[in-house]
Amino acid sequence: MSEEPVVRIYGAHWCPDCRRCKTFLGEHSIPYEWIDILEKPEVTAELLEKTGGKRGLPTVEFHDGEIMLGPTNAELAQKLDLRLSMQRSFWPLIVIGGGPAGLTASIFTARDATETLVIEREAIGGNANFTGYLENVPGFPQPITGFEFSERLREQAELFGVEILQATNIESVRSENNYHTITTAEGDEYSCDALVIATGSRYRNLDIPGEQDFIGNGVHFCASCDGPFYKGQHVAVIGSGNSAAEAALELSTIANKVTMLVRGDTLKANSVCKDKVIERENISVQFNSQPQSFTGRKRLRAVDVLNRETGSEEKIRISGAFIFIGLEPNTHFLKDSDVQLDPWGFIRTGHNIPLQNDHIGQYSERQPLIFETSIPGIFAAGDVREGSTKQVATAAGEGATAAMLVREYLKGVKFKI
Repeated sequence: MSEEPVVRIYGAHWCPDCRRCKTFLGEHSIPYEWIDILEKPEVTAELLEKTGGKRGLPTVEFHDGEIMLGPTNAELAQKLDLRLSMQRSFWPLIVIGGGPAGLTASIFTARDATETLVIEREAIGGNANFTGYLENVPGFPQPITGFEFSERLREQAELFGVEILQATNIESVRSENNYHTITTAEGDEYSCDALVIATGSRYRNLDIPGEQDFIGNGVHFCASCDGPFYKGQHVAVIGSGNSAAEAALELSTIANKVTMLVRGDTLKANSVCKDKVIERENISVQFNSQPQSFTGRKRLRAVDVLNRETGSEEKIRISGAFIFIGLEPNTHFLKDSDVQLDPWGFIRTGHNIPLQNDHIGQYSERQPLIFETSIPGIFAAGDVREGSTKQVATAAGEGATAAMLVREYLKGVKFKI
């Protein structure tokens, strides 16, 4: 770029958050300098000195010297004083969340001539971006990267006229009569006839001593983003499901050794992932292993592990730990709303909504539709919904189903003045 760079981005070519960051800056014509730490390994030491030993990709350095590790689009917008909002305040349908569920819902509704706005806080594509390769999505006989899949969904949505508002945090949702209004962190309000909540989920913390101290300095939640820092080193992956297995496989191409710490006595990942993990020579799996604490001085050096079978404890020397022990829903903005959540914070829909005074939620004349929440006209789809399977293909399917239900709802809704 001929213009003086406003920011410098340190990252790796396969890091989804790095691509998301570059895309966001490019969309808003913000000049930046890109530095790939794998092509210039000598930069890593200089970078760690600037961050005080903290590791996280992308690392973004601004013109005033401030450094951010893995900033969200919303944080970038705030730092760069970008005012992101829509001139229009009312839409027939608003979708909160730009992952596979939300984007698929918007594709179906926009194609059906329902004007649709998608609001996304972070990266378009959601958690799909952090999946190295998708191998079980219908229509893709060859594996496709999560990032590429997300980009295709976005392109398709925009082709049908879906409006996408990025880097926007939702603070609250309220309903009055048959209308629903969302308020953003910036104080903007957008109203709609129907609302689809598809905000997904985030990885759960272990909540053990040392975890918070070493986040970004040895403890991570994204193998694609932060794995490049651990070339030729020993790392641990904590978890037993598909996400943990996929992370271990990805890290095994970077790190010298990967130790999977599994709380139970078996891997819960699907058979394909399980077989690949077993076949990979530099991956070892320790069952009945429960992390007790992370230790180190300036950065992570070890994890203390309890053997749940024998009661013995072991200190495993590692340079990094990647945690994949389940998901927490992104439903914080619903805390003061009437949308019912289960004890873990997932949104209840359809027949999972408990009876209150002989009727379900706010329904008096009919039953809620299968993906409809306790408030008529508000739907949920994907990982944020209670009972969802947390898979990209099924999230897309739920988005399509939610769109069909929205169409039926809008046909019969009676608006009260």
